[in-house]
Amino acid sequence: MNEIRNLKVMMAYRGTAYHGFQIQNNGVTVQEIVEKCVSKVLNEPVSIQGCSRTDTGVHANQFCFSVQTHSKIKNLGFVRGVNGELPKDISILSCEDAPPDFHARFSCKGKEYLYLIHNSECKDPFTTDLAYHYRRPFHPELVREAAQHLTGTKDFKSFCASGCKENINTVRTIYDIILETEGEKIRFYIRGDGFLYNMVRIMVGTLLDVSEGRISADQLDSILLAGNRLLAGRTAPAHGLYLNRIFY
Repeated sequence: MNEIRNLKVMMAYRGTAYHGFQIQNNGVTVQEIVEKCVSKVLNEPVSIQGCSRTDTGVHANQFCFSVQTHSKIKNLGFVRGVNGELPKDISILSCEDAPPDFHARFSCKGKEYLYLIHNSECKDPFTTDLAYHYRRPFHPELVREAAQHLTGTKDFKSFCASGCKENINTVRTIYDIILETEGEKIRFYIRGDGFLYNMVRIMVGTLLDVSEGRISADQLDSILLAGNRLLAGRTAPAHGLYLNRIFY
């Protein structure tokens, strides 16, 4: 029997056609598709361990999974072989041997999400399902001020969707929120040590409510302290969200 190898694999995917990453009973998921293709290339049944759960329609510019195998396949051969089996909306970016105790999820030190907005009266046919079409005027100075209230180590229970598990620790550290505007493009980069269910989408939706004057920046501290999802803003649509980078 060959020695067991632990592979660290990076991939990217367009989440439009999938019910998120993790295998579910109610729809096709990224994990389901990738596991089938990896198992075929490695010539053995495997289970992949993903770095994160992503919701239906959410994309990934960089997503890590770990997988154990007896195969002696070369890393480049793995990349080429699995990409040859995958559909066009999923791509393996790299593969490397990792220490036996490496786990894509539990070894992760932090994540960066990107939220992409197309800010225009007219829709862009080239960003359908890849950016949130937002028609209202956008006020970056108000949003940047408000974003400062959401950085640091805080209890983000107010920014966790109703599907959040009871008794879960809702304290997270947000390292920074970077806002970039370029013509009709708005980009939010949100980096932290971890995120709750729908947390990034609620944060972005709340910042858009600040831009519209529905919520003031000064209210965000009391919203955080209240621990009540109903006090925070809207949940931005899933299709504008990307898992952008993973840190180990």
